[in-house]
Amino acid sequence: MANTQNKGTALITGSSSGIGAVYADRLARRGYDLILVARNQERLNALAKKLTSATGRSIEVVPADLNARADLARVEKILREDASITMLVNNAGIGAIKPLLDTDVNKMDELISVNIAALTRLTYAAAPAFVSRGAGTIVNISSVVGIAPEMLNGVYGASKAFVTALSQSLQHELAPKGLRIQAVLPAATATEFWALSGKPVSELPQHIVMTPENVVDAALAGLDQGELVTIPVLQDGKVWDDYEAARRAMSSLLGGTTPSKRYGLAQTSAA
Repeated sequence: MANTQNKGTALITGSSSGIGAVYADRLARRGYDLILVARNQERLNALAKKLTSATGRSIEVVPADLNARADLARVEKILREDASITMLVNNAGIGAIKPLLDTDVNKMDELISVNIAALTRLTYAAAPAFVSRGAGTIVNISSVVGIAPEMLNGVYGASKAFVTALSQSLQHELAPKGLRIQAVLPAATATEFWALSGKPVSELPQHIVMTPENVVDAALAGLDQGELVTIPVLQDGKVWDDYEAARRAMSSLLGGTTPSKRYGLAQTSAA
């Protein structure tokens, strides 16, 4: 059923399938108009037609490869200039599951370009416009491997650690200016990620695989509750709270003039 309340426009990257397509459905039903960004125009058109019929929202399709500089610049321009945009969902990403030594470094360069560089540029395009209006939401899709990098390919895990760290920094810097920043950390999800990475999702133990619908519904519930980091599969939120508290406590210890005594070094003073 269409939601008659207009909440502005949400721009969603990687929105032709999986998590991005579910975000498109859920946000349209919440009253957002949409700008759908992905490489596959045929899929985008089909999704736009379906959601327009189901919700009555205005939906624009922007075919773009975020690894192509011209396409990325086009999406940045939209974010800078379209004053109707109130939400950015940075969902587009490239996955990798093979060990580092079994992976083509050129493929890892492409992964870094999309998962880190493109996400950063889109955030830089959206944030100033949101700040100027005193409101806006940025949702960055990270991954649990950002905090458990041993689980999959190290470059992929590192790229998602970047996404989580950037989100936390943005929360610190931009929340006082009226922006909402959320990092979403899915675990194994039933999307094309696995097949594109060389391992069909059907080969995974099914008890560890969440549907993209459950991921997005939990993420939006977390956003509604004011969560800064949402981990849909984590059953006890206190586990993350304790982890974050320990990190923040350690940060107060990360300054000083002398190395720890455990290194057995002679203590010297500055000249």
